[in-house]
Amino acid sequence: MKNSEEKREGQYRPAVALVRCGSYDREEVEEAVRKAFELLGGLKELTGLSPESRLVMKPNLLSRSAPERACTTHPAVFRAVGRLLKEEGFENLTYGDSPGTPVVKPERVAEECGIKEAADSLKIPFGKFDSGSQVEFPKGRTAKSFILCDEITDCDGIINICKMKTHQLERITGAMKNIFGCVFGINKGASHAKYPTAESFGRMIADLNSLLKPRLHIMDGILAMEGNGPQSGTPKKMGLILVSKDPVALDGLFCRLVDLRPELVPTNVSGKEQGVGTYENIEVVTEEGSISADEAARLYGDRSFSVERSAEYRGALKPVRFLAPFLEKRPVVKKEKCIGCGLCVRVCPVEGKAVKVENGRAEYDYGKCIKCYCCQEMCPEEAIAVRKSLLARIADRKWRM
Repeated sequence: MKNSEEKREGQYRPAVALVRCGSYDREEVEEAVRKAFELLGGLKELTGLSPESRLVMKPNLLSRSAPERACTTHPAVFRAVGRLLKEEGFENLTYGDSPGTPVVKPERVAEECGIKEAADSLKIPFGKFDSGSQVEFPKGRTAKSFILCDEITDCDGIINICKMKTHQLERITGAMKNIFGCVFGINKGASHAKYPTAESFGRMIADLNSLLKPRLHIMDGILAMEGNGPQSGTPKKMGLILVSKDPVALDGLFCRLVDLRPELVPTNVSGKEQGVGTYENIEVVTEEGSISADEAARLYGDRSFSVERSAEYRGALKPVRFLAPFLEKRPVVKKEKCIGCGLCVRVCPVEGKAVKVENGRAEYDYGKCIKCYCCQEMCPEEAIAVRKSLLARIADRKWRM
């Protein structure tokens, strides 16, 4: 990949392969992933590593969730990537993720998401994602160190197999955000407390990507998630596989496909500013030839996709920043769905907890809530939504940039 100076000077043009894939049929998915790799020069060229290298396949394993809910990387996509890696001679493979819930072992999450079965069929073992070590990163803009899963610190390269989804803090989660699963266990919750705003969190994610430099990013966009993502949203058929060496370009194209301005996504902005990649001047490589991101949006996009598109109180809303407390989003409990399991309390990173369970239902102390939405992200019953005030909804319509 080109260096950061070339990216900043505008000389670098990222390439993203885009291939249609209408279902999770095993053969159809494998053919689509194969085509995407070929459009970018093939796996060996993309990874830049010898077959003897130790590679970690990093799917999205947010929580125990059936594949049809579109919350996690689909096993068919994981299997296709694994098979093609092995076909190219990469035998020294492991896989894993450190999910958001602190109460379930990572491999158990992989099992319930269907990923373990796919990995076992290819004889790919689960890596060391249940232990971690501190890694210093003095070059970080925001984060100077991370506690990373031991499998990540021991490998030669990461193959990032992410999911096309919405996210309440960052608007979308894709290639950039999926690397957060390399942070070990409960330290992810601590990161939300340390970097509580979408912008500071985005800068931390960019630092993490700068440190780890994943070799390749594959996005499962066959069945995406819209609305109340990243766990409680609605499956949305997009029918696409996206592949790139540049995670910012990949996420930027995702944004364009769903009519979201890439510059409104903090992980995109920080990724561009910090030299991880760029969402500008993307070359979209298809089976029919190379096209622009605008053309890709017209041919393959869906403007009905439910995602947060408003500028909120950035830009045009700066003159009314005194109204910020009335414009904020906040997590709310759907009382009819809450079973009082207490997982929201466990994952809340705030000292003293901003949520508690009383009378069998979750309740918030909004004076403590930092709006990180960890509770909403991890709720297994889809019982937490993110709600805006009436004033915020009016502002979105009147002052949308």
